[in-house]
Amino acid sequence: MAKVVCVLYDDPIDGYPKSYARDDLPKIEHYPGGQTLPTPKATDFKPGTLLGSVSGELGLRKYLEENGHTFVVTSDKDGPDSVLEREIVDADVVISQPFWPAYLTAERIAKAKNLKLALTAGIGSDHVDLQAAIDRGVTVAEVTYCNSISVAEHVVMMILGLVRNYIPSYQWVVKGGWNIADCVARSYDVEGMHVGTVAAGRIGLAVLKRLKPFDMHLHYTDRHRLPDAVEKELGLTWHATREEMYEVCDVVTLNCPLHPETEHMINDETLKRFKRGAYLVNTARGKLCDRDAIARALESGQLAGYAGDVWFPQPAPKDHPWRTMPHHGMTPHISGTSLSAQTRYAAGTREILECFFEGRPIRDEYLIVDGGKLAGTGAHSYSAGNATGGSEEAAKFKRS
Repeated sequence: MAKVVCVLYDDPIDGYPKSYARDDLPKIEHYPGGQTLPTPKATDFKPGTLLGSVSGELGLRKYLEENGHTFVVTSDKDGPDSVLEREIVDADVVISQPFWPAYLTAERIAKAKNLKLALTAGIGSDHVDLQAAIDRGVTVAEVTYCNSISVAEHVVMMILGLVRNYIPSYQWVVKGGWNIADCVARSYDVEGMHVGTVAAGRIGLAVLKRLKPFDMHLHYTDRHRLPDAVEKELGLTWHATREEMYEVCDVVTLNCPLHPETEHMINDETLKRFKRGAYLVNTARGKLCDRDAIARALESGQLAGYAGDVWFPQPAPKDHPWRTMPHHGMTPHISGTSLSAQTRYAAGTREILECFFEGRPIRDEYLIVDGGKLAGTGAHSYSAGNATGGSEEAAKFKRS
């Protein structure tokens, strides 16, 4: 029997919910493009409940314990004295989410002698040292597409929030003011603006589709060019390089995975290629951007605004400059963990575990690393290597 260690974020400060704002979820039959939703044999949770926190346990305890497995759930993941550090030693499976990642560094993977599966309940496995997983023969899997549309919706919200200056306007209301001039002094229309996405995969393409009705000019760059029919349908302009696209865009949104080729791709030099007063939205991974370069660009006016819900490390230390830099619209990493998305990624986690324990193949689209090499979605979207360097800084969140 296996030991499964699951790292989830803390419950709400007022305790685990006893009721919810809504009674049900809309029924989604399939993802755009036809990929089916997760298909586990069964689930032990009610859709629309809080599954991603420690008390929600991804709805897995009954299934795992009835099958004789040991199941450890914790939010304590960082530092040498953490529960994760102690429990990983004899773990067969480690599950975590991108929102509260269990950083599986080469050191931790070496310590976890029994580790066979690193499973992301969500999308994005950069918190795993993929090169170490390849070298050790550890399978890495994630629940592809489970929250892609959730993130795309968040991107559109943040673009509108920045350009229309929503957050400062809301704050004037809370303060009891009616300061219209202060609100609109940084407010514009998105109509007619040029917006470009770095990567037009599941999330990037969904963002473009949702922005088309706003009569914006749509641009993209990607290592895999979209079919000609899709470009024509949406009126897309393709750019061979990111830098070429930056120069023409009023809004840039980052929707690519983090790996050694994309780490810190937004930095002081690349920001010089942006139009002065451009907006940057990043719901992909915080480490795509040089942290201090973003703050400098906002302070100088090179960027008019920056929004996102991804940081590095996660959770971000309390002195992280993105908390206090001007003209930002940051949230904790929430875009892909709406209650709607949690239902899908919990079901997908269960499906992957069922396949793993029953010796059945895991869906190709869920695989990142398998058999000592990049596989499935991993081979399409990632490069081998390690992007976990510096993750030990997450321990500062607890000490602050």
